[in-house]
Amino acid sequence: MASALPPSVTYTRALAVASLLGLIALGLAWELWLAPTGRHLLAWKVLPLALPLAGLLKNRMYTYRWVSLLVWLYFTEGVVRATSDRGLSVPLAVIEIVLCLALFAACALHVRWRLQQAKAAGA
Repeated sequence: MASALPPSVTYTRALAVASLLGLIALGLAWELWLAPTGRHLLAWKVLPLALPLAGLLKNRMYTYRWVSLLVWLYFTEGVVRATSDRGLSVPLAVIEIVLCLALFAACALHVRWRLQQAKAAGA
């Protein structure tokens, strides 16, 4: 089925997976090495991001839909930390914001284009 998808849909899938992996890597690196807050328990915040990875890789439409909602929690964290933290946390928060926006856009476009493709195939 993945080979029948248009290139734009394949691109949004790749962007969504890359953005999600980027958020996971950033969250772990941020809390464990780059700018630790002293509480390594904050690294657990990336666990909910690991859950949808399999669904995105299997191209499950439902996963794209709920990830586009989940990502706003991390976007909010990025905005709060970009405006309230100091030092290295500020650029890390900006990177988090950019990754969140890329993930949301990729998921939203992926769902839209797949629905358009399904509608065109059914017509």
